[in-house]
Amino acid sequence: MRLDPQSLLDGYAHGAFPMADRDGKLHWYSANPRGILPFEEFHISQTLRQTIRQKKFEIRINCDFEATMRACKATRLESGTWISERLIGAFVQLHRLGHAHSVEAWREGKLVGGLYGVSLGAAFSGESMFHHERDASKVALAALVERLRERGFELLDTQTCTEHLKRFGAVEIPEEEYLLRLEAAMGRQCRFD
Repeated sequence: MRLDPQSLLDGYAHGAFPMADRDGKLHWYSANPRGILPFEEFHISQTLRQTIRQKKFEIRINCDFEATMRACKATRLESGTWISERLIGAFVQLHRLGHAHSVEAWREGKLVGGLYGVSLGAAFSGESMFHHERDASKVALAALVERLRERGFELLDTQTCTEHLKRFGAVEIPEEEYLLRLEAAMGRQCRFD
């Protein structure tokens, strides 16, 4: 499987995302139904809202993309990770070209939570998140949604719809509908950073 930047961007533009299987072999995947997080449905709990107001975490954008991705990989090692070394190298290259981004939660000079994903047009595809401190990844997710709204993004793709993401308003839609929304979002240009 090719992982050069153009191949990755073409895959995302067609609704696919790369993952390594348990043997480390990379494949393109698509989810049906597809998970998305509509901005108008996004909600956070009062407790999380209070944590955000207290500024317990410093939010940084693209400060240490590779460390964020490696932390996501380490978090999933117990259950088997789909993030391979080859995938890390490819996404770091995509990051250098301005298409892969991290939203990071820092506390006392340490990276304690965050997420990363790919922006293309007015769409953002969330890939993975992690936390070492309670609520760190949730605060990063809230910061991501705020950033996407401010910059005019139309689509936040979560790929699948976990119970955790449903608490924030994530929903499942048929793949056909997702592809129509993706096509519309690809028709506009938004800057993530």
